[in-house]
Amino acid sequence: MPRVQSLDVNGTIRRIDADSARNLLSVLRDDLDLTGSKYACGEGQCGACTVLINGQPARSCITPVSVAEGKKITTIEGLEQDGRLHPLQEAFLEMEAMQCGFCTAGMILSGVALLNGKQNPSDAEIIGFMQGNICRCGTYPRIVAAIHKAAEALRNPESQSGNDPSPATESARPEQARMGGAL
Repeated sequence: MPRVQSLDVNGTIRRIDADSARNLLSVLRDDLDLTGSKYACGEGQCGACTVLINGQPARSCITPVSVAEGKKITTIEGLEQDGRLHPLQEAFLEMEAMQCGFCTAGMILSGVALLNGKQNPSDAEIIGFMQGNICRCGTYPRIVAAIHKAAEALRNPESQSGNDPSPATESARPEQARMGGAL
């Protein structure tokens, strides 16, 4: 069977040696030590394993690694830029849009994909786009609110309550302790 030798993950070409039929999630977690995406249902139905492939959400538990070869893969670990969390990561923290944190990476990546294509989504558009991302804790109203907050921040970066976003290492630390290290 053919082998996959490299992947473009979070803007870096990563060398691997993986059977082309292996699922992308296992390669990310086991070979590249990127553990933000979670294994849950194993059937692509819950969204905990969501990553972006060329900017589109993909369920990595059912995506053969060969499908991702030569494409840009973004994981939750790749959203932070220059020590700053993505506006949706910041909004999830501010709105307390997570409890256990298990679904958080998939929720955020799906939300990022939505916001990349739609600057001002309605509640119905958010709910429709996020179908298939299951939050076992039921924080859906806060997730919708966080997506709205991030959409506003992306449209009007200067309207962020006059504060500069906190560095990722500082803003995430208190929430990690409280939320079980989800981010």
